[in-house]
Amino acid sequence: MSDFTHNTLRWKYSLTVRLLVLLLLINTVASACNTDSPTDEHETDVTRERNQKQLASSDTTAARRATRHKPTTIALLGNPFVANASQSNSLSSYFNCINDDFTLDADPIENRHRSSVTDTIYTIRFGSSLIEFYAPSQTGQLLIQVADIQNNSIVLRNNMRVGMSHAELLGKLRTQEIVVTQNPNEVIASNKDGAPTSLRFFLKNGKVSRIRYDGYVD
Repeated sequence: MSDFTHNTLRWKYSLTVRLLVLLLLINTVASACNTDSPTDEHETDVTRERNQKQLASSDTTAARRATRHKPTTIALLGNPFVANASQSNSLSSYFNCINDDFTLDADPIENRHRSSVTDTIYTIRFGSSLIEFYAPSQTGQLLIQVADIQNNSIVLRNNMRVGMSHAELLGKLRTQEIVVTQNPNEVIASNKDGAPTSLRFFLKNGKVSRIRYDGYVD
């Protein structure tokens, strides 16, 4: 065999080997790509599921916080002036209700159950009217003991006030879950059950002339 023929065969063999190696590399890369795709899709699904769970958890937490901080409404006979429970424990809430000059007295008093504890009696006076509070030092509450309203310098909840007509008063009281009794001179609102509190409306010439609230403090 001539040198020319021998060299030609060698060149063809070398070219064939190179082509085989190239095809093998291409197949390996293609296989690697095909293997990575399902993994990426799986990771994407896992990430999406994790994000959804985090969003659901955030929504639940937000709902719990909203529920926890939702204002509590006090019944009318629990506090005839301020409906919001947290606001009812601030003297400024009552100051804002009074359209007149007023004074505030603070007197220490021995706790009814523990003689070593000192509580406070706060009294707001305006004109001939007053509101008296019992403030236990250990709870931070502000509990109305007595309110005696003899002018229209303050308006109760539901726009009840001195000077309103007998008929208007009855209409407002009948929307509440309370017991209403009356005689020609007085309308009394009291609880059906629970604490013995009362809201009394004194009448004169068919109109409310005075309002007295007697709260319950244990």
